[in-house]
Amino acid sequence: MRPFLTGDIGGTKTRLALVEVNGSHVVTHREHSYASQSHDDFETLLDDFLSAGNNVENAVFGIAGPVQGGVAQATNLPWRIDAAALCQRFGFLHCHLLNDLEATAYGLPALGDVDFLTLQAGSPDAQGNAAVIAAGTGLGEAGLYWDGLSHRPFASEGGHATFSPRNALEFDLLNYLQQHHHQQGRGHVSWERVVSGMGLLDLYAFLLDYRHVSTPAWLAEEMSGTDTAAAISAAALAGSDAICVETMELFVSLYGAEAGNLALKVMSRGGLYIGGGIAPKILPLLQAGGFLEAFLDKGRRRPLLAAIPVKVILNDRAALYGPALFAVQQAGMLA
Repeated sequence: MRPFLTGDIGGTKTRLALVEVNGSHVVTHREHSYASQSHDDFETLLDDFLSAGNNVENAVFGIAGPVQGGVAQATNLPWRIDAAALCQRFGFLHCHLLNDLEATAYGLPALGDVDFLTLQAGSPDAQGNAAVIAAGTGLGEAGLYWDGLSHRPFASEGGHATFSPRNALEFDLLNYLQQHHHQQGRGHVSWERVVSGMGLLDLYAFLLDYRHVSTPAWLAEEMSGTDTAAAISAAALAGSDAICVETMELFVSLYGAEAGNLALKVMSRGGLYIGGGIAPKILPLLQAGGFLEAFLDKGRRRPLLAAIPVKVILNDRAALYGPALFAVQQAGMLA
């Protein structure tokens, strides 16, 4: 079987790879990462990757955005990707587009025990639907329907559902976000607006305003020389700035709350998986207890949630492996 061209297309970076699949094992032959925001369209990246001369017949890409009719409009990029147009331009026999979290869900079987960190063991006989939630540039969510024999991933746009505050602080947060993101000071604020890389920056700005303090000079200098979100999380992990600590505690709690919402809606008795680029970088904060407490804090349904295994995905290639495993499934169905 010829190698598959697989891709993980995100708001920050896009990874393309040539892979072969043996069962659930994925072998990467060639891989390259691109800064998504530095390119006007996806075709430019694809043309560069394929310039090495590889003969590719089958391509599958996971995209951070909804997919309909073989066409995707990326959520945090000005890219419109059309599978039929890609076939015509690059000579693919088959090209499929998946939502990026759907792709991650398809990639889970390619991972091993070392690729996960368990936050909650759950019931030893846990079985049933599962779910994936991933905070990165945005917030992605997907489900895995259990058909009695295997999981069947499906996409969602749950990260764009309306944020629901739980206490006085979060009601003030909602008001702050409405004031800063809507001209009339009201309107829809999504979960992605608070649980994502951009959300982390908004949480920090809100808490500075709420506590009537300013960024200390040493931290402002660090923020100017690196990624601001990374500087906030680093200061929180070091315990060197109170607002950064509070920002990350709030972020982790909100992350856990929405993960619990997703688990209830999908009835993910088989597991809740935490993906995305942020989680592996803040493992001590996720293990400190705030995430699980918020995840479990669902009133009468706390025992149900306590029985669900909760795991962090440590291997960021799940989203790259998933499209290839999906392609193999499709080929098997068409054979």
